[in-house]
Amino acid sequence: MELNVQSVLKWIEKLNDKIQNNKEYLTSLDQAIGDGDHGINMARGFQEVINKTTTSQYDTVSDLTKDVAMTLMSKVGGASGPLYGTAFLKLSMSVKGKDPVDHDAFTAGVQEALNGIQQRGKANEGEKTLVDVWAPVLRFLQENSEFEPGKLEETAKVAMESTKDIIAIRGRAAYLKERSKGHLDPGSVSSFYLFQSLAEVLQEGE
Repeated sequence: MELNVQSVLKWIEKLNDKIQNNKEYLTSLDQAIGDGDHGINMARGFQEVINKTTTSQYDTVSDLTKDVAMTLMSKVGGASGPLYGTAFLKLSMSVKGKDPVDHDAFTAGVQEALNGIQQRGKANEGEKTLVDVWAPVLRFLQENSEFEPGKLEETAKVAMESTKDIIAIRGRAAYLKERSKGHLDPGSVSSFYLFQSLAEVLQEGE
């Protein structure tokens, strides 16, 4: 299974649907430990992405993911816009000239995306941020030569759920110290939706 422009468009559409349907849930998670705007910002940003991608033509996955990145960076407030925008931009640069994008090229792209997230957010794994989903997913991709959508989704889900037990060290949640424990990290949940959407597209393509 490889990713082409069509499958990446489907991925983005599924992700947008999940974010729109769970906007209030993401916001409630963020109200507990953050600024309370994650759901609103993500929903607005990905709706803008859909508005852009459904009215544009793309020849390559790189062009498409670059457009996603630029739209998120310009339209999403808070921390999530720059972080997700950086992730898609690094992915875009990494897969340039590789169409369709196979497992190895995508894995390298996720590595670059994670590097970008960590550089911009100054976060490491274990600090209750979206890194806590991206890092385990990257390891899963590196350890398997196929996408294995079911296991990919499960890896992201377990990683997301593990953020409940972490004491936050980064972002607004860090001010709560011990009280941040017992809450899911909103960025980890939206990252789970991202990889869950990808897994669904891969499953359909098998």
